Amino acid sequence: MTFPRLLFKIRGFAPLPWLLGGLYFARFKPLPAVIGLIMMTGGELIRLWGVSYAGGMTRTRNVGGNFLVTNGPFAFIRNPLYTGNILIYTGAAVLANVPLAWFPLVVLAWFSLQYQVIIRAEEARLTELFGGEYTRYSLAVPRFIPNLKPYQSENPVTPNLRKAFRSERSTFLAFGLFLILYIVKTQGLTSN
Repeated sequence: MTFPRLLFKIRGFAPLPWLLGGLYFARFKPLPAVIGLIMMTGGELIRLWGVSYAGGMTRTRNVGGNFLVTNGPFAFIRNPLYTGNILIYTGAAVLANVPLAWFPLVVLAWFSLQYQVIIRAEEARLTELFGGEYTRYSLAVPRFIPNLKPYQSENPVTPNLRKAFRSERSTFLAFGLFLILYIVKTQGLTSN
């Protein structure tokens, strides 16, 4: 198995060490807590919007899909789910307010690099699957910095928010669990 494929397969577990480390050293301070929570919520809203278009194929352990999604958030940015994840994880690092001021920057850098490796492997596979359609799309839509003008989709997909909420259950649970553990840790509800 290649390194990019390994990263793709374990991408759901990759945040655990960072989140647990952030929780262990977490300190409550209002401004970082508010900024971090806004970042995390924004990231989840981006993910939810993306999943409403891409559907359950975002939860697979294999690269590819039955169709190329190029509308909704994908009309502005090629990787809205990864962008949402980066916002969530960096926001969690800001919220945690660990004594190491550079911690959010390290988290941001780590996930940016991890997703760059994964995305390159995904793009090669999408080029194999969708050929010229994907090439046109990838030339018009950036990976991470959104376009202000949406891509004109050749095959628009209808979003399904109900399925997106069901698909995002594990993300909602992880988000909620992180916040509960953060509150317990920082508000002295444990016996330290």
